[in-house]
Amino acid sequence: MSEPTNSQITLYRTSWCAFCHTEAQWLEHLGIPFVAKDIEADQDAYNELMNKLGGTENFRGVPVTDIAGDIVLGFDRPKLQDAIKVHKIEPVAA
Repeated sequence: MSEPTNSQITLYRTSWCAFCHTEAQWLEHLGIPFVAKDIEADQDAYNELMNKLGGTENFRGVPVTDIAGDIVLGFDRPKLQDAIKVHKIEPVAA
């Protein structure tokens, strides 16, 4: 899903990551706007993610989701739902 760049959610992913695809489908199903960035195809996205994580030593894999500054590692539905609720991110009409 390619939403406006002012989206509060960024999903860092790769093209081959099954959990990344599942999370993207889940967010789309909920109607939650997000921007997906492929860290293998886009060097700027990779650099942006490493900066948010504080360097490569803190990187464990994708998906990594930035929800208004809160970083969620992996497809962790409870943590994602909590962050979406805390930041009052509402579904958008299709």
